[in-house]
Amino acid sequence: MMWLTDRSPAATSFAKQYLLAQSGIGNDINGNPKPYTASGLQTLYAGADAARFFHVKPGDSRGPDLWGIVQHGVVYTGGKGKIAEHGGANQQDRNVPIVVSGAFGGDGGQIVNRPVETTQIAPTSSGCST
Repeated sequence: MMWLTDRSPAATSFAKQYLLAQSGIGNDINGNPKPYTASGLQTLYAGADAARFFHVKPGDSRGPDLWGIVQHGVVYTGGKGKIAEHGGANQQDRNVPIVVSGAFGGDGGQIVNRPVETTQIAPTSSGCST
């Protein structure tokens, strides 16, 4: 997920092409060499496509300029082991039950029986960066 200083279509297109052209050797969870392609990305949404993914208008500052979905099994880390993660955009990460609860008292609650998506929930964690 990236926000660019230059949010123009030319800048987002350049960033997308650059990231998808990167390949090399990283490491697996044990520190052994492991090749990667396309910066470890399966899919990369840029510009208007990224805005559509987050259901915002292109140029809306709440939506990123680039949104990448990693290849299954890829975890970005600065060392030899996994630090933490917030899940991903794969079906098993997004197709999860959600319960939202508030204080007792008030007007009661509401049950939503239609599908909802976790793409509308920002991952947060104290002491972790994404």
